[in-house]
Amino acid sequence: MAFPEDVLTEDEHVVLHLHPHWKALLRPILVVLLGVAAVVAGWTLLPEGDGGTIALYVIAGLALVLAFWLALWPFLVWRTTHYLFTNERVLLQQGVLSRDRRDIPLTRINDHAMSQRFVERMLGCGTLTIESAGERGQSVLRDVPSVGMVQTKLYELVEAHHDKHSLGDGEMREILADMRDGKPLRDTTS
Repeated sequence: MAFPEDVLTEDEHVVLHLHPHWKALLRPILVVLLGVAAVVAGWTLLPEGDGGTIALYVIAGLALVLAFWLALWPFLVWRTTHYLFTNERVLLQQGVLSRDRRDIPLTRINDHAMSQRFVERMLGCGTLTIESAGERGQSVLRDVPSVGMVQTKLYELVEAHHDKHSLGDGEMREILADMRDGKPLRDTTS
């Protein structure tokens, strides 16, 4: 499911759009494979007749329930979890039936840190923690693919946004010089 573009502002554009790492799908795939293997084994090994047929239906029913519960639901959770990095904010959205969204403006990001366990390093994923000003504090993004690259990109976005919305030394000197000379202030935003 694509992230809805209508949540973006006019001048905002997507820099990174991620879902959690594919490792989140390993268990659902394993559950489906085990379910199929159980049905095939029941079909080939159970005796023919009423008892074998009923047992096969029970195995198939259990496999189907487990596939929906342990495979389809985690897949839907994975698919509906979005980590969106734009030139103005970080959007975190999740939810299959209901939806939660958190927007963190780049100006409010105080700190960000990444961590990787050994297996996560081998798979190329990790946890990104974003510390922001405000009452909610930290946002923890788990299973972020290429977490090192994402953290670097987040740093670049925060710095670029800061540079775009702040005055440089030269601009500040010009304003101060104009104020000393009694000239009206120029519009420096354009």
